[in-house]
Amino acid sequence: MYPPPEPGSAALHAAVEGLFRAGDAAAVMEICGTMIRALGVRGSLVWRQLEAPADPLLPGQLALAEDPQCQRLLAVATEGPLPAGAAEEIAWLGRMAASRLRQLAETSRLYEAISRLAMAERLQRALYAIADQASTEHNMAEMMHALHGILGSLMYAENFYVALYDPATDSVRFPYYVDTMDKDPPLPDQSVPLQDMRHSLTWNLLQSGQPIMGSVEELSRQFAGQFVLLGPVCEDWLGVPLQRDGRVVGGIVVQSYREDTHYTEHDRELLSYVAKHVQTALERREAHAELERRVASRTAALREANRVLRQQVLQRQRGERLQAALFRIAELANASESLDNFYAAVHRVIGGLLYARNFYIALLDEEPNQLTFPYSVDEFDTVRLPRSHGRGLTEYVLRHGKPLLASPDDIDRLARQGEIGHHGSRSVCWLGVPLIWGERAMGVLAVQSYSPEHTYDVRDQELLTFVSYHVANALQRKHTTESLKQAYASLERRVTERTRALALANRDLREQIAERERVERRLKYETLHDSLTGLPNRTLLLQRLEQALQRYHGNPNDMFAVLFIDLDRFKVINDSVGHLVGDDLLFQVGGRIRACLKTRDVVARLGGDEFAVLAEGITDYRMALVIAERIIAELQTPFRLGAKEIFTSASIGIALPGPHYQRPEELLRDADAAMYRAKDEGRHRAAVFDDRLRREALSLLEMEGDLRRALSRNEFVPFYQPIVSLEDGRTVGYEALLRWRHPDRGLLTPSDFLAVAEESGCSESIDWQIFEQVCAQAEALTGSDGFVSINVSGRHFRSPDLDRRLLDLLAAHRLPTRCLRIEVTERALLENASQVKRILENLRDHDVGIALDDFGTGYSSLSYLHQYPISTLKVDRSFITELPREGGHSLAVVRAIQVLADSLQMQVIAEGIEQENQRDALLRVGCRYGQGFLFATPHAADVWLQREYHFALP
Repeated sequence: MYPPPEPGSAALHAAVEGLFRAGDAAAVMEICGTMIRALGVRGSLVWRQLEAPADPLLPGQLALAEDPQCQRLLAVATEGPLPAGAAEEIAWLGRMAASRLRQLAETSRLYEAISRLAMAERLQRALYAIADQASTEHNMAEMMHALHGILGSLMYAENFYVALYDPATDSVRFPYYVDTMDKDPPLPDQSVPLQDMRHSLTWNLLQSGQPIMGSVEELSRQFAGQFVLLGPVCEDWLGVPLQRDGRVVGGIVVQSYREDTHYTEHDRELLSYVAKHVQTALERREAHAELERRVASRTAALREANRVLRQQVLQRQRGERLQAALFRIAELANASESLDNFYAAVHRVIGGLLYARNFYIALLDEEPNQLTFPYSVDEFDTVRLPRSHGRGLTEYVLRHGKPLLASPDDIDRLARQGEIGHHGSRSVCWLGVPLIWGERAMGVLAVQSYSPEHTYDVRDQELLTFVSYHVANALQRKHTTESLKQAYASLERRVTERTRALALANRDLREQIAERERVERRLKYETLHDSLTGLPNRTLLLQRLEQALQRYHGNPNDMFAVLFIDLDRFKVINDSVGHLVGDDLLFQVGGRIRACLKTRDVVARLGGDEFAVLAEGITDYRMALVIAERIIAELQTPFRLGAKEIFTSASIGIALPGPHYQRPEELLRDADAAMYRAKDEGRHRAAVFDDRLRREALSLLEMEGDLRRALSRNEFVPFYQPIVSLEDGRTVGYEALLRWRHPDRGLLTPSDFLAVAEESGCSESIDWQIFEQVCAQAEALTGSDGFVSINVSGRHFRSPDLDRRLLDLLAAHRLPTRCLRIEVTERALLENASQVKRILENLRDHDVGIALDDFGTGYSSLSYLHQYPISTLKVDRSFITELPREGGHSLAVVRAIQVLADSLQMQVIAEGIEQENQRDALLRVGCRYGQGFLFATPHAADVWLQREYHFALP
């Protein structure tokens, strides 16, 4: 109660001014009390909650003003009657007070909004900083330290650590751990078995997958019986899990040792939100590290491949030099030069293959039993005179008829054994090979080195031995020619008749040589050209393509293009009109392609109906496309083959050179891949190979390898989707669906890999792996009343023993046959119908259920419904999607299928039910069973085994 104030207008005016300067509701109440007293009202001011009734003890109350901020009412509790005119004054005062209270409430709301905006801005900056850490080049410790600082800007996080869980090893690692009280923190690279931390707070966080917050006393009560405190005792503890694809992979924890610092629900929500972005940053960092590892591995593999390629190039160059040397020796043997010039030319040829500064040829002269040296070049022994047979290295090779590679130690050893004596200057390395003709050693080809810088090895010995065979043949031919010339001169001097005979023999010999050269040229031509079309073959194309690729690497502006051409539907033409007409068509196709190109361009037939073009002078892919379109248009003109007019078309793939191409086969391979894309896009067109095709080829190759490894590691698992009664939702069975637990890409559905599996021939092995697991898990899932259905593709029915294998599999797992149903498609029933019918009838006779999958989407022939032992029809999801629409075609189709099934005493199961109104529509047409996301999504067997379920007998 306020005592009566002294009346005065000045005091009232000051009170009004104070009202508009009041900073809170208490000040407003105090000033209103002053003004009430100034008005002469006896009473007091009280706050009333808006929902509370008036105080009955007071004789009267007047509502003065409402406080919207606290949802309460400022009232005047009067004592006795009000003075005259005071009611109007009190009402005016109430309006003034209510206006000020509304201003104060709006100001408070604005301050709160500004505070929330500031907090949101800090959170946004923190999230940007976390995302930025994932792309920096800092190591893990530096990144974690930065994340700690970012989190500390949002909440109290002086004590902070990150735990990462590895399910493969069931262990925990702490890559970052900061604790002001813990004297023995775990090492960043140390993995701790999860069982060693059993019932700790970190263990409970990883096991529950839910945020944990509270003091030690609260948490000990929360985890009664499963709580063990590890480390120092904290005042408050807050931890949130890190999750990936619904699995817990770690956690983030902050804790407080201060009595005045505790965590709130806002802190928990903030930390949970930040944890998601921290997990994203960690995943990006792990993905970046994995990418760097793969790049390093790929770089090492490319380096090794490059080394092998260089070795192959060196070997090929060495072979080319050897081949050129042999050709040169053969040319020298046919030349009419003197023997001295021949020996010198042979020396130059051998010098191009190995070190031959010191070289001589020794020949055996049997008449005087001497060794002659018709050619010798040596640094020290400038003249080699004929000598009688002795004990030199040359004679040693002649006696044994085998090559000799000798070092000074070898020479001394042979000398001690009495095999050789010393002749000539002593060399550092000596290599000699016999010259054999007529199965006798008739001479020696020798090279030697007087310097340790040049030595010979076994490879040089093999090379010189190989060359010696051709030199011996050339010498034999030279000596034969010389003998013929001498005999010719002698006979000419004696008798003219013998001269004529020798001339004829010499002419015959030349004709034989010419014939041999002609045959060699013909063989070379046939080796490099196609016998049917006369066009270059793959070998010649690759040679020209390799030359073009080398020119491109020397000058990237020297562009060219490779076109891979395949005739569309050539097999149909070949099978219908015969191979002779097909060969004639290929001949004319080659001519038309040749007519579309420039003279220097190469057209080659690779085999069958495949052609390739090397087009030079190409500046970009558009020029190559113009050439391809010209060829396509030319081949579109009908071919006149005898009395028939044949039409054909072509699909063309184009590949352009790039720095990454090192071998001509790679360009031809990529052009072939582009051709297949042209066929996939509709044929009769051209396609250019690009990076997308390269990535698809690599992805396809990687997917095929992953599929085969997945088979060996049993990564394919069945997921089960319940089949339920539409009336009460009870589970009547399951459909087994294929899933792949990929170690890198996670859980994959068949649409991600099944096409590649079918192309690579792995699909049947995958199905049998799934069948094996289903039979092992079915009885635990279904009990004694339910069933599990498996999808059997048409490819399996090509095996005549499919029914026996399935029955043997059921017997091996002791699974009752009534617990299994197989689902087949309409297409599978039409392929090899008699065998499919026999297999299905045998399975039906053994109580295995038969269901027709996707009914209504195929041929939907009513004839096979009574020909095959089908007991269940599964309505395709495409009809279920539009069911809610009354009067729609889908509803009529489903009703017809249900009536048909009822008349044939078959069960109907609707697939793809996702909405309640779809279920209601199915019940109205009489359908009793269905499956879909409305009831459950597919899960592994262990998920369903942990839930309670009941089976309704179908």
